[in-house]
Amino acid sequence: MSSAESTQQHLDTLYREHYSWLKGWIRRRLDCDQQAGDLAQDTFVRVLGQRRQDTLRQPRAYLSSIARHILVDLFRRRSIEQAYLQTLSHQEEATHISPEQYHQIVETLLEIDTMLDAFGARTREIFLLVQLDGLSYVAIGQRLGVSTTTVRKHYIRALSQCLMLMED
Repeated sequence: MSSAESTQQHLDTLYREHYSWLKGWIRRRLDCDQQAGDLAQDTFVRVLGQRRQDTLRQPRAYLSSIARHILVDLFRRRSIEQAYLQTLSHQEEATHISPEQYHQIVETLLEIDTMLDAFGARTREIFLLVQLDGLSYVAIGQRLGVSTTTVRKHYIRALSQCLMLMED
């Protein structure tokens, strides 16, 4: 049996033995049978992409770990979409956007959220104070009780990460 056939057989066995359990595990967290099935499928797609099916010693722990990450992504996306829709509802004039524009905006917000998560807590706070509140380095330093040099260092670090992500 070739390596590809062996991998396929391991994945088939993994799927047959654990799909129902995984779907139930996800359903208990979402209370939606159809979405649980979709997310269970997404979990196996990720397993397929990782090519580690034949070396799993604790398949349920591995599958639930991947599914947990998928659920976190789902909840994060829902939260961002909800915040965006709430922001739109508070605007005075009606804003009409196409489904494609909506999708692109939500995807961009998710990328920004992921980028902010990659920053340390202080770097994230400084970046947001400069970008959203428009505060100066001096004002931020006074607010946080740190030197202006420290503020500048954290802000430059954040901008550098942003530029690296934009290049990717």
